[in-house]
Amino acid sequence: MNSQIVLTSLGQVSGTIIWMLAGFIIVELIIYAFGKKIIKNKNTQVAMLVFPAFIGLGLLLIFPLLYEVMLAFSNMNLFHFRNPDYSLLIGLKNFARVFTKPILQTSTFFPVLLRTFLWTSQVLIHASFGMMLALLLNRPGLKFKNVYRAILILPWAMPQVISALTWRSEFNFEYGFFNIILSRLGMEGVQWKADIIWNFVAMIITNVWLGVPFMMVIALGGLQSISTEFYEAAHMDGASGWTKFTNITLPLMKPVLAPSVMLGIIWTFNNFNIPYFINEMNLETSDILVTALFRAAFNFNQYGFSAAFALVIFALLFSMTLIYVRWTGALKGVTD
Repeated sequence: MNSQIVLTSLGQVSGTIIWMLAGFIIVELIIYAFGKKIIKNKNTQVAMLVFPAFIGLGLLLIFPLLYEVMLAFSNMNLFHFRNPDYSLLIGLKNFARVFTKPILQTSTFFPVLLRTFLWTSQVLIHASFGMMLALLLNRPGLKFKNVYRAILILPWAMPQVISALTWRSEFNFEYGFFNIILSRLGMEGVQWKADIIWNFVAMIITNVWLGVPFMMVIALGGLQSISTEFYEAAHMDGASGWTKFTNITLPLMKPVLAPSVMLGIIWTFNNFNIPYFINEMNLETSDILVTALFRAAFNFNQYGFSAAFALVIFALLFSMTLIYVRWTGALKGVTD
C-alpha cells in the first residue's frame, strides 16, 4: 500500500521534474551559445554554473516573499480560500488589526512582543555561560580537554526537535525528572506545562541548554586565536587576571562575539521548535511572535492577516538587526 502511494506521488511530480530539467538545459544552452559563440565571453562557464543557483534562490526566497506581500493585502481565510479579494484597504485593515485586536483569542500584539523580547534576552545567558566554559576549556594543561568539548557540544549537535521532545517529557508533572527531584526533597511538584510562569521558565531552561554550546564553540575558537604574547607582557607588568580579561580578552574577542550574538538574537527571536513543543498545552501566555503567527495561520486559518503579521515581524527583526550592527560594528571587518 505504501509503495503504491509512493509510486503514485512520483508519477504526479515526474512530469513537473522533467519539464524543469528540460527548461534548465535549454536555458544553459542559450547562455552557452550567446556567451561563448556570439560575444565570446570568457566567464560564460561561470554564468552557466551560477544561473541554477539564482533560479533556486528566486523560487525559494524571492517568490515566497512577493507572494507573502500579495497575501497580506487579501482577506484570504478558511471561508475565502479559493476566491479571496485583494485591495489596499484590506491590507491596511490587516496591518491595523495586528496592533489593535487580539492576534489569537485573547493575546494582543504588544504583550506578545514584550514576551518575545524577554525570551530573546536569554542570549546574554548563552554568551556569558558560553564564554565561561570556553575560558575553562582554554586553560593550558587541562587534561581530557577534547572529551569535555565533545560532551559539552552534544546538546547543540543533537537535532533540536529531538531535544525539545526529550525535555518536554522531563517537565511531566508526575514522571518528569524535575518533579521527582522535588518530591525526594519533600517539596511539591511544579506544574511546568499548565502554569503560565513555570511553562515559560521551562522553555527558557530548554533553550539555554541548547544555546550555550554554540556560544562556547565560537568563543573557544576566538580565544585560541589570541596570541599568548599579550598575556605574557601583561603578566610581566603585574596585571591581574581580571585586568587581562577586560583589557586583552574582551577587546580582542569583540569581532568574534558580536556577529555570533547577532546570530543568536536572530535564531532565538525566530526559534519555533522550543516554544512550540515545550508549550504542549498551547498556553497563549507562553507564545512568542513566531508561535503566535503559526497558530493564527494554521489553527485559526487567518491567512491574509497572518501574512501581514509575518511582514510586521520581518520588519521588526530587520530593524533590530540593523541597530545592533551599527551599535556594535558586528560586520565592520566584512564591510571594510
